[in-house]
Formats: sequence, C-alpha cells, structure tokens
Amino acid sequence: MAIDPFSDILKLARAETLVTGGFTAGGPWAIRFPVPKTIKFFAVVKGSCWVTLDDEAPVRFAMGDVGLLSAPRAFVLSSDPDVSPVDAMTLFSGVGRTTAQLGDGADFAHLGGHVLLDPVSGRLLADVLPPWIHVQANMPAAATFRWLLDRLVEERVSNIPGAELASAQLAQLLFIQILRTHLAGAHGQGSGWLRALSDPRIAPALRLMHQDPARAWHLEELAEACAMSRTTFAVRFRTVAGVAPLAYLTEWRMRLAERALREEVGRPVGSIALAVGYASESAFSNAFKRETGKSPRAYRDGFRPQIIQFKNRPQAMGISGYR
Repeated sequence: MAIDPFSDILKLARAETLVTGGFTAGGPWAIRFPVPKTIKFFAVVKGSCWVTLDDEAPVRFAMGDVGLLSAPRAFVLSSDPDVSPVDAMTLFSGVGRTTAQLGDGADFAHLGGHVLLDPVSGRLLADVLPPWIHVQANMPAAATFRWLLDRLVEERVSNIPGAELASAQLAQLLFIQILRTHLAGAHGQGSGWLRALSDPRIAPALRLMHQDPARAWHLEELAEACAMSRTTFAVRFRTVAGVAPLAYLTEWRMRLAERALREEVGRPVGSIALAVGYASESAFSNAFKRETGKSPRAYRDGFRPQIIQFKNRPQAMGISGYR
C-alpha cells in the first residue's frame, strides 16, 4: 500500500480529536467563548446561529455547518449579533458539566470539542493551519459531514456499549474531513506542505520521500516520478511547498529524528542517523545541528515537554515553520 504523506504527518503530530460538550437554545441567546488554548471545532446540529470572531463581522452558520478555529481568538455564538452574550465559563461552570440549555432549548443545538496535538511535533500541523475554517453544509462534502454529525449525536445520547470510543473515532474522522475539505479548496492559495499535499502534480514525489526518507533521493528521480523535467519539477515544488524538494526531505528527516530522540531514549544516536538517511553519526549530527541549532545529544538531554500554546505567527512557508 502506498504511503500517504497526510496520514504520516497527522500521526507524527498525534492529532486527537475530542467532543467535549454542547448546548441547546431557544429564543434570543448569545454565548461568549474565551480565547481557546487548543484548536477548537464546533458544529451546528439543529437550527442556525451567528458566529462572531473578535474584530470580524458576524458569519451565519446553518445546520450542518462546521467551524475549526486554530487562532487565539475569542468568539460569540448567538441567535442575533445584537443580543448581549453570557460568559461560557459561567454557563458551563461546575465539575463535569459539559452541556447547557438556554431558554427552552427548542431552536438550536450545538456540538463542540477540541483537537489535541503532541506538544512538540504537533507544531508541524498547528503552525500551518489557517486561523479559521468554515465548512458549509452546502459544499460537495456535505453528505459526509451530515453522516458524521448524525452518528456523533446518536452515540453521545445512547447508552450502548462502546459509545465513548465510537464518539472519539467519529470526532477524529470529522477533523480529518475538515482538513480534506480545506485542502480540496486550497489550490493556488499560499505555499507550504499543507498546500503541497493537495497538488496532484508533485504528490508522487511526496509519496516517495515519505515512503523511504532514508534513501538518498536525487532530484532527477523525483522529477521523473512526477513526469516533469528536473527544472520544471524544482520550480513547481518550491512554488507550492515553499521549499526545495531536497530541503523538504531534510526537514522531514529532522522531524523523524527529533521524535526518535525524544521517545526512544535508549536508542543510539548512530542508529537514528542510519534510519533517517545518514551514513555516519557525525554527518547526521552536523545536519541536525544545522537545522535545529543543537546537537542530537544536547536535544535529547535538554528536551522538556511543553503544552502547545497559540502564538501570533506568520504564515509558514514550509516544514520549517514548525520550529
């Protein structure tokens, strides 16, 4: 089976999607949510509402619409932008409280959650996500979203065995589908590995590099796999991915090496070097220090897990945006 670079990167980032709660509402209502500490998603499963991100005009969300917020911005959900909001922290206060009702709860239903990423390797994904994604229910992928949301609601209200695990798996599929929908509409927008994944012309080269990152790939081989000349391929890849093909390969190798150094504490550095395509430990150490600013041993010794916090960041132009 061919390697899927998108799955490869999601596994490295250890993206885990959790449904954390929801609310129902009736009559005039509005809730202000604080700046999220993680990537947040929500879906309208009944009725409609207005979504107002700080400093932006309100956006209408219909039933089946899904939003993904990866920027550190507070927002308001409301039946009308002119309604004064209540604070979400007050509404959901109380140990274990994950649901709430405003008014008679007859007009609107919301489902929300967040996406957890590995504190270190998760930056590879967090730093290239757009600040805000709005997937509308009338888009081509609408049927898939409707099915996922219907199953999520069903699992959350049922007492059947395995409901908790099924909800987690469905939420993960929802996150992947949000990203797929974004990728499908990202042609010609910006540059970076996220856009590169959606470009069919360079996809064969990406698959080869992810399938065997330790191989000493040459530009001619990658260009041939994409049915392009060496020059055309190099220009196309840099335009789309934001980095040259072999620079992409080096950076992916470094991400794999970083994970191995963090997680496989007893594994010799020389073994990791061979696994990511370096014939000697010294060659790997020089490359690693050039890319990360630290030697492999210093990186391993000094690593301390940290919680991902949002930051104001420029648009990442390649995998290098992860650092």
